[in-house]
Amino acid sequence: MSVIRSTVAGCGSYLPEKILTNNELAKTVDTSDEWIVQRTGIEQRHIAAEGEVTSDLALAAARRALEHAGRDASDIDTIILATATPDHTFPATAVTVQAGLGITHGAAFDMQAVCSGFVFALTTADAYIRSGMSKRCLVIGAETFSRILDWQDRTTCVLFGDGAGAVVVEAAEGRGSNDDRGILTSHLRSDGRHKDKLFVDGGPSATQTVGHLRMEGREVFKHAVGMITDVIEDAYEATGLTSDDLDWFIPHQANKRIIDASARKLNIPPEKVVTTVQWHGNTSAASIPLALDAAVRDGRVRRNDLLMLEAMGGGFTWGSVLLRW
Repeated sequence: MSVIRSTVAGCGSYLPEKILTNNELAKTVDTSDEWIVQRTGIEQRHIAAEGEVTSDLALAAARRALEHAGRDASDIDTIILATATPDHTFPATAVTVQAGLGITHGAAFDMQAVCSGFVFALTTADAYIRSGMSKRCLVIGAETFSRILDWQDRTTCVLFGDGAGAVVVEAAEGRGSNDDRGILTSHLRSDGRHKDKLFVDGGPSATQTVGHLRMEGREVFKHAVGMITDVIEDAYEATGLTSDDLDWFIPHQANKRIIDASARKLNIPPEKVVTTVQWHGNTSAASIPLALDAAVRDGRVRRNDLLMLEAMGGGFTWGSVLLRW
């Protein structure tokens, strides 16, 4: 049986030039490199330069993804940009990227699911492609979380960084089997009862301010592993595949302890886990495409490899995408 699959034609990423190490952070807030590494695995993060905004990061990643895919910007008919740190309340940051690429057709819009944003955006692109609404999508995760951090709060400011990643997703014909290239299955969840555990204390309607990120770290950690494994097990049930079939596990890069605990619970060996949190920190919606691009560029991820992507973020939101590269 012939089916339409959403295949990834190429990927790209961008990180701001400025690197902020743990030791540098320790000069301004009560923390230490040892404390941060022990609890999070993070050694450094990238910080956007003054005047460098989310759309700048997104545009750079998008151009690299298009180049890697061998596609022109004019080939794109849909841009979906996942971000919790847009340039402005409106218009969508995606339209700034669209204009920057010189695209004057199709649609461009933002998606807000915080750290799960890229998984939600990729799933949306898949739905657009499978329904025939789109032929080729540019899916981007881009964040400047440094702009919403309280730099005196050592429980949050040590965790996050800035960056962007992008993929070109396009329609291709498949046979309807697990051997097809492209997205095989995706699963999304949210539970608003937990919204006060990870949030920003500002907003145009509530406070007329931007606000700062606030987090109950222990509560987030407590829920994370269970939620992550929930949607991954749904993917296995939908396809009949197991952790043994995976070539690579590419999780949201929030905290190495969460990544390690999730992999252990799912019986995924460490050598199959892509980890970049030590270099990037938590880049929210950008973390999965950043990690994916790193693993593609260094040759780990190869054509026909089976990849499991997963994320959990504020809301709570969480989700998984199982795809064959």
